[in-house]
Amino acid sequence: RMAREFDELQMPVSVLANSSMVDHAPSVLAMFLARGDELVAHGVTNAERQGDYDEQREAELIAETTETLAAFNGGVQPNGWLGPWISQSAVTLDLLREHGYGYNLDWCMDDQPVWARTRDDTGLLMVPYPQELNDIPAIMVRRESAATFADMIIDNFDEMRRQLADGGPDAPPLVMGIALHAYIVGQPFRLTHLRRALRHIVEHQDECFIATAGEIAAVHAAHSPPSPDGLR
Repeated sequence: RMAREFDELQMPVSVLANSSMVDHAPSVLAMFLARGDELVAHGVTNAERQGDYDEQREAELIAETTETLAAFNGGVQPNGWLGPWISQSAVTLDLLREHGYGYNLDWCMDDQPVWARTRDDTGLLMVPYPQELNDIPAIMVRRESAATFADMIIDNFDEMRRQLADGGPDAPPLVMGIALHAYIVGQPFRLTHLRRALRHIVEHQDECFIATAGEIAAVHAAHSPPSPDGLR
């Protein structure tokens, strides 16, 4: 149902994929891969928090997730990672870099990507992941209606457009993510409101870059590569 909406709008998405979906729902992953969408690694399941593990066990979790998703996707390894429960340990970013990852979605402290320091000093890019424009905290936790959630998306988008217009050609680009879960906004009575919000964005696509998280990471890395002074 949601994939049909994305097809109609010609909107790319990043799929946050638990590697266990390869066994339990391979057709869902295959459907999005056929659309040309991106798989972002999201651990094995959401029943574990990698931040609770020691370094060896966490490394094993990252390796298992990576290998399973890469095998399913014809050998293409995910470039992005969102931790189950957005959980991290003190060495998560180091381990992700050492397993070949280019960006992480766990940090929500900015609306611009930032480079985080890793122990090999190469850095890992933090791409903003939304906590507000996210249907779990908005609808399931704060009990906002689907109409209000759609309005939040539209208002956030329009405010960012205004800030960029006011800032002129030197204004830094801003990242606006929308986190969606099919069991929430895929409900028909909510989907109609989501459609309204996404259509509003598509109607202004000449003013923005509608892209996957991986595409945003690639553009930022190309234009603003890491430097020793720029690592946080």
